[in-house]
Amino acid sequence: MKILVLTGAGISAESGLPTFRDSGGLWHGHRPEDLATPEAFARNPALVLDFYNARRQAVQAAEPNAAHVALARLQASERHKVIIVTQNVDDLHERAGARRVVHMHGSILRACCTACGAAWAASYAMDAEDPCPDCGEPAVRPDVVWFGESPRDLNLIHKAIEKADLFVSIGTSGSVYPAAGFAARASCRGVRTIEINKALSLNSSEFQERREGNATDLVPAWVDELR
Repeated sequence: MKILVLTGAGISAESGLPTFRDSGGLWHGHRPEDLATPEAFARNPALVLDFYNARRQAVQAAEPNAAHVALARLQASERHKVIIVTQNVDDLHERAGARRVVHMHGSILRACCTACGAAWAASYAMDAEDPCPDCGEPAVRPDVVWFGESPRDLNLIHKAIEKADLFVSIGTSGSVYPAAGFAARASCRGVRTIEINKALSLNSSEFQERREGNATDLVPAWVDELR
């Protein structure tokens, strides 16, 4: 079976990484446009980098949970071809053993240069005056997709949806496009769709099957059903 899995902040929340929109989440006390846009970075790079430095350090301290491990186990199975697409910028899928992970919103663990386009492993704490290792310009930023920027690998993702037998969304809010439209796109092509989430997402009506609860409980159980 060809399976496309989309994961969102909810799966990493159970590893201790806060989501964005929940009470006490990453946006609590801040507006997204003050922290996660090119304009915010141009206006106050120190504030933006401090926010992402804290996120990076939290990611490095976190550990993959049972849901990450179960998806890696499913991907390693010879019975299924599994592509994991994540909206998350952490590396918990990879540290759990996953091999094929598409990071449509980039990676918090990488930096890039706005002057020359080079990318590299980010330091533990980035500073606005850090020079690019390639061109030397102090124009470095987190290698993540901000609001107003295009997600990555959309052509690959759309082709994978068209070829899939099953589309599964785990821990997503259903509020951020284009990912929120993947379920409808899959359904239009006759692909079976399942949502696994702690609470129903904003686009839950697009799914044929919905399972509510913790990802660490529901994802391993679902994977066991497929084996």
